[in-house]
Amino acid sequence: MTNFNTQTVCSIIGITPRQVQYWDETNFIKPSVRRATGYGSSRLYSFLDLVQMRVAKTLLDGGVTLQKIRKSLEYLRAHAPEVKKPLAELRFLTDGDTVFVLTADKEKIVDALKNGQLVFSVALGDLVRDLNSRVQKFIITNEVPVRVGGLEFKVLLESNPDGTGFTASCPSLGRLAVGETEEQAVEALKQELERGIIKEVKEKTG
Repeated sequence: MTNFNTQTVCSIIGITPRQVQYWDETNFIKPSVRRATGYGSSRLYSFLDLVQMRVAKTLLDGGVTLQKIRKSLEYLRAHAPEVKKPLAELRFLTDGDTVFVLTADKEKIVDALKNGQLVFSVALGDLVRDLNSRVQKFIITNEVPVRVGGLEFKVLLESNPDGTGFTASCPSLGRLAVGETEEQAVEALKQELERGIIKEVKEKTG
């Protein structure tokens, strides 16, 4: 699972660190992976958190104030408690003044702020595809050969967008390992592969 720190979130979504901090501290959008626990600690967000932030940013860019978005979410939490993350699960439409929500019933629109005309909508499908494209630019992937026990394996080496290091994986064997540097990640994976080979040999020889 890929997680994102504040710096990466700001680069992908187009918001400031102060906004991220404010949204967290005011319970607007909180990090679901790891919350800040004090000075020097970092927040970690999931892709679903990014979707919520991107929807909020789109509504703000459309002229909807943060106060109105909050009011809409309060309405949805009260009238649709089964929807845990409205900004990531529902489709919104707005005229810059009123926020509308499309429900599963296409003939029914929930007007979260009362009155207004429809001008544009937040299409989650397009938004998610755009986010995926942006996220991929922050992930550097290399394929390197690794020899273990006289055998050569193709290993994928990826940088972690949250800035916590690298992940080395061997898709053919379904194994992975992490490290602060590329070398540490590869070495950790080698050890994991060696253990797997030894275990397999022991099972075969009984």
